[in-house]
Amino acid sequence: MMPYALKNKETSELFSCALENIHGIPYHGVKLWEDREAAEADAPSFLVERGVDDPWRWEVVSLDEHQAKLCNVKLNNNPNRRVFLTEEGRIDAQ
Repeated sequence: MMPYALKNKETSELFSCALENIHGIPYHGVKLWEDREAAEADAPSFLVERGVDDPWRWEVVSLDEHQAKLCNVKLNNNPNRRVFLTEEGRIDAQ
């Protein structure tokens, strides 16, 4: 599986928000989809539902499994942190 996420076209930030894991436990993480088609179909309404005024600024990008896991590790379940996908494919956090 190649996970897909949303990346801001201007800042390279990956979209993170309040989510629930498969056990129903809430956490703060990067929203992932299993395939590009589902991500592209779901993304606009997903962003609007979360209060994003400019969903056109976000694009669907593929991550590898390691990058996807690293996003949530670097977010550390903290809604004040943000993660970015660099041009080199690195996951950076602020």
